[in-house]
Amino acid sequence: MTGSVEVPEGNGSGFIWDEEGHIVTNYHVIGSSLARNPPLGQVVARVTLLGADGYQKNFEAKLVGADKTKDLAVLDVDAPVELLRPVNLGQSSKLRVGQRCLAIGNPFGFDHTLTVGVVSGLNRDIYSQTGVVIGGGIQTDAAINPGNSGGVLLDSRGNLIGINTAIFTRTGTSAGVGFAIPVDTVAKLVPQLIAYGKVMRPGLNVQLAPEPVAKQLNVRSGALVLTVPDRSAAAKAGLIATRRGLAGNILLGDIIVGVGDTAIKNAQELAKALDSFQVGDQISLKVQRNDQIQDLPLTLEESTR
Repeated sequence: MTGSVEVPEGNGSGFIWDEEGHIVTNYHVIGSSLARNPPLGQVVARVTLLGADGYQKNFEAKLVGADKTKDLAVLDVDAPVELLRPVNLGQSSKLRVGQRCLAIGNPFGFDHTLTVGVVSGLNRDIYSQTGVVIGGGIQTDAAINPGNSGGVLLDSRGNLIGINTAIFTRTGTSAGVGFAIPVDTVAKLVPQLIAYGKVMRPGLNVQLAPEPVAKQLNVRSGALVLTVPDRSAAAKAGLIATRRGLAGNILLGDIIVGVGDTAIKNAQELAKALDSFQVGDQISLKVQRNDQIQDLPLTLEESTR
């Protein structure tokens, strides 16, 4: 959305994922440290935890895993078990507009600040710093300001429903339009970050035509396939790439117009649709080939793009 900005890095929030000391936050909160491409296990931040006695304790946090396109990072702290009280996970799929929600974070450095609001909208698209769409975003009017990033968005029972990530603003402060990554997405990706240090993202590993190129080639709807790597899952499934004919004319490749029952209008919608699957899943691609629609069964592989 035009005007949507992520709150500044370097001072943010996070929450305890488990009793092993894993802390979840936004990628951009520690973005300056991650820009140096530190190896896994290196100290990249300092985490402050509040004890039951009311005293704050500081710990060095080591990098466990991070994913820039989903704006998520997992850190590890060596803290006493009594300080590690994991948040309870809710279900963002069951949210309703108008439902009460609470945001906890450190806006402008005021630690453990609670703001209250409602779920203003569902299934909003949040555009990450790399331009990839994080689908299913939660919109809230709970005040979210610089320092709230990575903090929890809770339901009225105290269950996690999202991670506060971005705000729509023209001044840099809360305008009553904040966005959170849904907990269903977080619950899917964080275990992968802990286990592998990265997100095992499913993909086709084909090159798709950018929207301006597709329009020049008179492709108004769907994702046009430009190249298909040899020995890839897409090649085995029979996807055809765009190529030149004997006379030098351009012969259009397959145009992906659907994944299962989901219609695909462009490359971004294709990426969004594939996000709901896992590596190794069998899917059915609907492709337009020579003005005919065909179904191609395909096994998703780990994306290298």
